[in-house]
Amino acid sequence: MTDIIIVGAGPAGLSAAVYARRAGMSTTLYEGEMYGGQIVNTPEIENYPAIAKISGFDFANDLYNQAINLGAVLEFDRVSGISKTDSGFEVALASGKTDTCKAVILAVGASNRHLGIAREEELLGKGISYCATCDGAFYKGKTVAVNGGGNTAVEDAIYLAGIASKVYLIHRRNEFRADDVLVKAAKELSNIEIVTPYVVESLLGEPKLNGLELTNREDGSKKTVDIDGLFVAIGQEPKTADFKDLVTLQGGYIEAGENCKTNVEGIFAAGDARVKKVRQLTTACSDGAVAALAAIDYIKLGV
Repeated sequence: MTDIIIVGAGPAGLSAAVYARRAGMSTTLYEGEMYGGQIVNTPEIENYPAIAKISGFDFANDLYNQAINLGAVLEFDRVSGISKTDSGFEVALASGKTDTCKAVILAVGASNRHLGIAREEELLGKGISYCATCDGAFYKGKTVAVNGGGNTAVEDAIYLAGIASKVYLIHRRNEFRADDVLVKAAKELSNIEIVTPYVVESLLGEPKLNGLELTNREDGSKKTVDIDGLFVAIGQEPKTADFKDLVTLQGGYIEAGENCKTNVEGIFAAGDARVKKVRQLTTACSDGAVAALAAIDYIKLGV
């Protein structure tokens, strides 16, 4: 029986593995895709303490090597279910295999909702971003657009207004879902232009994004805006569907406090799939450390 099974090998899961192995816990990570999570798609990271600049791929690779060199085991297999047993937990895998452990850390992450239009993947990191606080600094004094109508989109626009020279806030409806206080704050900023009710129809520019073609949802008219960057803020989808009957979810996210404990003893949650306000690389790694230490206490002390 393994001491700790970690579901997901993104920054949270790999950080948890580092802490678990340093404490002498046998540790297996299960990952259904590629280790590193969303951060591997980030061209440059400049906001991680003590690392001035590093690519997302290199960061993920370094963290992976650190965990593996400490003795963690990574298996490329998707966890399809988890059940409680008398001695711990049984983990069912998509391959048909099973594994057992004393404690589980759910670090399954979340994926950004995409616009679903042509060239979106091609221009990722070349003008398209899904994280304003991660990449906003690259657009100092430039013109950017934010697409979305919720709190995140409006908060991103306000944040970027302090960096960029101009911010277009594009939403497909005339009314925003965001809190009124945020919308009011955005409207009061002179360098934010609200563009409604428009959708992004086409991405312009080669090899980098330099403009958007927009379509008015009411009359079908089109307009073009020149920009240097587009921040897509239309929500995230936590990868928690396989665990909806295992732990308590809130809006699809796992309910777990700052101690990373879920409602099930012995199961902990870390990273972007946990209910929380800030989802950054630093907070994912922090969650991984907290969850691992909590799991270690659970195994050793039963608390």
